[in-house]
This record gives sequence, structure tokens and C-alpha cells, in this order.
Amino acid sequence: MVSLTIDGKDISVAKGSTILEAAAQLGITIPTLCWLKKVSPTGACRVCAVEVEGVDRPMTACNTPVKDGLKVTTQSENLSRTRQKIMELMLVNHPLDCPVCDAGGECDLQNSCYGLGASRQEYSALLERREIRYDWPLIESDPNRCILCEKCVKVDHEVVGCNAIAVVNRGEATVIDTVDGKPLNCEFCGNCVDACPTGTLISKPFKFRGRPWAFTTTKSVCAFCSTGCQIEYRTRNGRVERVTGDDESYNSGNLCINGRFGYSYVNSTERLVQPMVRGEKVDWNVAMGAAATGLKDVIAKYGPDAVAGFGSPRVTNEENFLFQKLFRGAMGSGNIDSEARLGFATAQRVLRERVGLRGASTTIDAIDRAGAVLVFGCDLNAEATGIEYRVIKAVTKNDAKLVLANMRDVKLKKFANSHLKYRPGSELAVINALTRIVLDEGLQDNDFVASRIANLPELVSSLSAVSVADAAAAAGMAEGELRAAARLLGKKKSVAVLFGADLMRINGAEKAVNALVNLALVLGALGKDAGGLFPVYEKTNIRGLLDMGVAPDMLPGYVAAPAKGKDVWQIIEGIEQGAIKALYLMGCDPVASFPEGERIRAALGKLELLIVQDPFPGESMKLAQVVFPASVAAEKSGTFTTIDGRIQSLGKAANPPGEAREDWDILTELYNRLAGESRSVSPALIMQEIAELVPCYGADVVLPAAFPVSGPVSLVPAADSGAAQSGQAPVLLAGAILYHSGTTTVWSKNNLEVAPAGYVEIHPEDAAKLGVADGSGVRISAGGVSVTGPAKVSGNVQPGLLFAPSHFRTMNVNALLARNAGMVQVKVEKA
Repeated sequence: MVSLTIDGKDISVAKGSTILEAAAQLGITIPTLCWLKKVSPTGACRVCAVEVEGVDRPMTACNTPVKDGLKVTTQSENLSRTRQKIMELMLVNHPLDCPVCDAGGECDLQNSCYGLGASRQEYSALLERREIRYDWPLIESDPNRCILCEKCVKVDHEVVGCNAIAVVNRGEATVIDTVDGKPLNCEFCGNCVDACPTGTLISKPFKFRGRPWAFTTTKSVCAFCSTGCQIEYRTRNGRVERVTGDDESYNSGNLCINGRFGYSYVNSTERLVQPMVRGEKVDWNVAMGAAATGLKDVIAKYGPDAVAGFGSPRVTNEENFLFQKLFRGAMGSGNIDSEARLGFATAQRVLRERVGLRGASTTIDAIDRAGAVLVFGCDLNAEATGIEYRVIKAVTKNDAKLVLANMRDVKLKKFANSHLKYRPGSELAVINALTRIVLDEGLQDNDFVASRIANLPELVSSLSAVSVADAAAAAGMAEGELRAAARLLGKKKSVAVLFGADLMRINGAEKAVNALVNLALVLGALGKDAGGLFPVYEKTNIRGLLDMGVAPDMLPGYVAAPAKGKDVWQIIEGIEQGAIKALYLMGCDPVASFPEGERIRAALGKLELLIVQDPFPGESMKLAQVVFPASVAAEKSGTFTTIDGRIQSLGKAANPPGEAREDWDILTELYNRLAGESRSVSPALIMQEIAELVPCYGADVVLPAAFPVSGPVSLVPAADSGAAQSGQAPVLLAGAILYHSGTTTVWSKNNLEVAPAGYVEIHPEDAAKLGVADGSGVRISAGGVSVTGPAKVSGNVQPGLLFAPSHFRTMNVNALLARNAGMVQVKVEKA
């Protein structure tokens, strides 16, 4: 600790603290302009000038470290004059175009001038106007307004890890721009816009939409990935016009492109606004009557097992709870499932059975403090950007070692100490080999193993059959790479292990997840204040969906269902065989987003009754007899549950368009009609019912992790990873990209401005063999289905591996996939 005196008050602070931080602990406010809590200090503006005894000039408080015996003065006449002059000099080069500047009303420069009494301008200069960058997507840059505080650059480099903008040129020519002068090509998260203290960087979609005081601010939760970032909707006249972040929030105000710009899907002109029956627009009474009568008729004629439904991770806990209640309580059917069946449900079942977890073992901020991080089979940049920011922070701020295991070169590669670029199908071999190396070389957490693991010798014995050399050969890498990676992970005080869709959606996913749990346990990743085990998913409420019992075998709270219903694929087979006659789709479009989409399309055509409840007219809706127009997250109340167990309340910022209604409201009326009741409910009342059935549930709480219970846990014997495949057909990996979330954001014009269509990423060697160049048409076929898209020739994929984003309906690569797999062998041709 370091002891010093500030304005006559003594204080002791941690070594390395700045004067600004020490003053804040005493409740002393020092004015700042370029300082931003979440990035390293710059000291560019010098507004935070303070006097230090024994130093003949003012010092910047934001980047001056404390020393023992330091005596600091933060307020004096001299400092006031100095700060005023600093502001006046800053205004010499600043255009006073406040009447037309989008930062008006929330400009830090304006506020600083007012707060520091800089009301006059005694200086002048011959100004050279710089070119405004109108050619950047979503973001506009006016360098004439820039005060060179570097906040935007710091956020871009230190938080996002993108390095898209920089301080370029020198002297009077200094500006913030792209390094090569070309249009901005980045992640378009808008965090730089949020950090800008002036109107230099502005949101183009928000430009001239109004002054900030004209908008209502509603705190809520992001509707996209399972990170659960806290956001603020800015609305006017019932319309969402902007989304911002608060630096004091759980995610420090940091958002991705979906969180900040994806809101435009709310305002899409293609929203469903009126109920429909057999393609005709009707009122709610007619539509409800058609749905209720149709369901009653099917049940009367064929029995309750003839009806089924798919829920959604896009709707709230309360709505998913009502959905399963509608089926089990009002219709007597347990045939309910969701896209969780495509991978997450299997991974979660392994975690529940092995270590008692329903999601992550702790909250995601524990990643920040991990000593080592393993990211396996997951493109965090695309699946959960907010969690990627945590990994970047752990690596760059806290010197964590990062091991990245992925089939492709993804963004985290540039931060990785080790990149294990494994061949498709070798996942289990790689995990088993890493585990064997950890145990062979004594890299395990001995204290954790001794106190928490029951059967280490059993795992050691089963791993004796694993050849590290053979695993490396199967994965297409050197044995030394595996050993180096294991040494980076071993013997750390805390380890974070993260995995995602590329592991959850492989053949043999259950074995692979079991093996990864073994590795996490021997590394001591669970049950500590830092690190942890984190399954990652692309959509918001996937954990809450399962907590609420939207599954054929589990009631709310994971109570075993008395009679097991049919899962996704059994439901599709039941429709094909004529056993299931009615299907209810809430917030999902399986034709466009599930594997075997064309098969599903054909199946839906055989139903006697298809009810679609959705905000948008997807592919499945074209086959529906009844359509209910529903709301989106910005238009409803209720809660989402993050992957790490944070239950957060949504703030209703707008009303649904036209005659669209909130999902819970629709479900309640239909339930009452089917059950002959007249219950009046609300999200709050539904949560009270949930809390009675699901342990620890309630609004705005954090679910306790189940792992830190007393008693040892068991390791699972290592499964045979099989022989390495050789000479196999090209493999297509379908997955998420950063610029979209599921199929929802293809309704967002902001997202489409950056990523308007799908593509096929192909290695240069494979492209040369086919005779295709960048942008050429490529046809990929599997299972009797073909899709065509432009080639994107890239070394990010390896030879024999193709990648295509799964978001676009017009290029539905999901239709090529089989069952729960995210990869499929394909035939590739020049289109």
C-alpha cells in the first residue's frame, strides 16, 4: 500500500493506483475529459491537472501514479485558471457547430466548458477543414470535431481488440482514422461512438433523429446472445431510435453490433401486425377461435399426443413457462421442445449429471481474473461477443495465457498463446490428449484433485490407451503443439474453460463434452472465485428456456416429466407418419433455422393445423393455418436468464406494432379458451408461480452455481476417439458470424448494411482446384439439397473445410445439415 495526502486528507491505496483513483476513494472529484475508466489513461486533454508539492508544474491526475508521502492539491485558483485555459485552447480548433451536431445535449466537451467556466475564446487560428468520412457503414466521422482524446482508439484496441482505427499523421495533421485511409472495416460495435466525448463519431442511423432529451430512456437487457448485456433503449413516439450502454453496467457499457445497432429489426416494415387465418387477415377473436377450435378438434379426434410445439430462446422465462403450461396443463401433451435439442440440451445434460450445472459454473466476470483460458470449439466473436471481451481483458490486462482450439482462424487467434487448429472430427482426440499430457506431466491442480475428485486412477488408466502422437496426427498438428498448450493451462491458480457450437454440434458431442469436463476438473477450473466452466450459446434465453421446462422429458426446475414427450426429431417423424396433426411454433422458424429444413417444410405441409406465433413472416409461416403477430424484447416485460445464471428484467420500451401482442398475453388467452378459465395474469404474477416451482428463481437475482456442494465428483473414463479420417469429402461447417444473431437480425437494415448476404468461405487450394475466384458462384450439395452462394477465398479455413453463415434465409445452408450436426460432408462445384 502507498500512503499520500490529497487536499489535506490522508489515504492509503494500492501500489500502482493513480492520483485520480486515490482522490475518488476520498470522494474528491477531479474534472476529466479524455479519461475513461475501462481503458488505460492517456493524459491527452490535461483537464485533470493537479498540484503536487515539490513539483513546479501541474501534473495530470489520470496517469500519474501515487507515491509514498505525496501531497496533492486538487482545487486552487491557479488550477481553475489552468483548466479554463486548457478548454479555451481546445476550442481553437473545434468548430462551434453545436446547433447541428448530433452530440448536442450529451457532449462532454460542452459540459466541461460549462463546468470549468470556459465561457470566452481569446485565441484564433486559421482552420483547415478536414474531409468528413461519410463512406463508413453505420458510423460517421467528422475529424474537425475531434479533440484527440483517444478514447475511441483505446476502446477499439483494449476492449474490442479490433485495431480498426488509430492516431494517424503527426502535428497539426493528426487525426483519428483507419490506418490505410480506406473506409472503416471493423466489427461495427459502436463502442467508439459511445466513448467519443464530442460529435466526432456518430451513429449514422441515429443522425438527426432528435436531441437526447426528447427521448425516453428505458433500461433493459440485450435480446440477442446469452451474455445478457445491459442496455438502454432510447425511444420516441413509441419507436426505438437508438440503443446505448452505461459504463456502470455489468458489461461496462460495451456492446456488439447486434446489441447497439440490431434494434432496427424492431422497426422493420415487414413485421406481422394483424392475425391471420388461412392467409386472410382477421381480428383476434376470429384467430383465437380458429386456434382453440382447431386444437380441441385434433385432441378430440386423435388424442393429446397428436399436438406438439416448439418454444424459443428469444422469448422470456415467463412466456416459455406459459408455453409448457399450455401444452401440459390445457392440452395434456408433453410433446414440446426447442432448438436446444440441436446441441445445447445435450451439453447441459452432461453438465447437470456430471457436476450439477445448468449453465456456467460462475458468473462471466470470473473470466477476467483467470490465470489461463481455454476456448474450445467456439467462435466467441460470433456466438457471444460480450464474453469475448472478457477473455480479451483477461489476456491483455491480467496476463492470462490463452489456448484457442478451433477448426478455423477466428479473431481470438491474435491474442492466443497457442492455436490448436484441429481437423474436423478430431475434437475428442485433442481433448483426451491434452488431459493425458496434464496428468502425465503433473500439471493438474493437486489440491483440487485431492479434495474434490473421487476416481482419478480410473481416468488415468483409461487414458493410457490414448497416444498423444496419434491424436496430434489425427488433428493435423505437431505433438509439440499439444504439449505446449497443456503446459500453458496447467499449474495455474485458476483456469476458465469455454466451449460452443462447434463442440456441441458434432457427432459424438456427448463424449466430447464429457471429456472436456474431465479436463476442466483436473485443471481445477471449477469451484473457485476466478475461472470456471462456460458453455456458450448464440441466443439469449437458452438456459431459461430449459429452466422453464420447455423440453419433452423435464418439467420446470428439471423435475422428470411423469410421461416423456417427443423431442424435435420425433415430432417431425410423427408428423411425417401422420401421428401428429397439430404443431404450434412460438418464436421459431424451423424451416429456415433448423437442420433438414426442406424435410421440415415438407412435413409442415402435412399438418391439419399449424399455428405460428412470431413477430416476422418467416418460411414456416407460409404454411400456417393460424398466425399470431407477436412482440419482440423491446416491447415486453419479463425476464431473461443468462448462460451464467443472471436473471434480468426487461424494460418495456415500446408497444408492439398494429395489433401484435406480447407472447404471454397471447398464450394466456389461448390457455383460458382451452381450459375454460378466465385467469388474468401478468409477467410479475407468472414469475411468482415460477418461483414456487423452480428453485432460486425471481426477478433480478443470480442463480447459485450447483457445483460447490460438498463431496467429491467422479471423472468419466476416456472414450475411444476413433481412427483418424483421411481422404474424406469436403466438409461444410455452418455457423454464426459476428454481424448477425440467428435469423432475427436479417430483419435489421443496420445489420444488413454490413453483412447483406451469405457466402461460402473456401481455402485458396480448394478454390484453385475448382477454378473459382473471390466472388465466384459455388454450389454445395448434401442429402439431395443444394445451395449456391459467392465464394470467399480465405486462409482462415483449412483445406477440405468450408464455412458458411447460417443466418440467411435466401441461402439456407441449414437445409444441408443433418439432425443435430453443425457439419456435413458436401459436394462442391463451381456454379
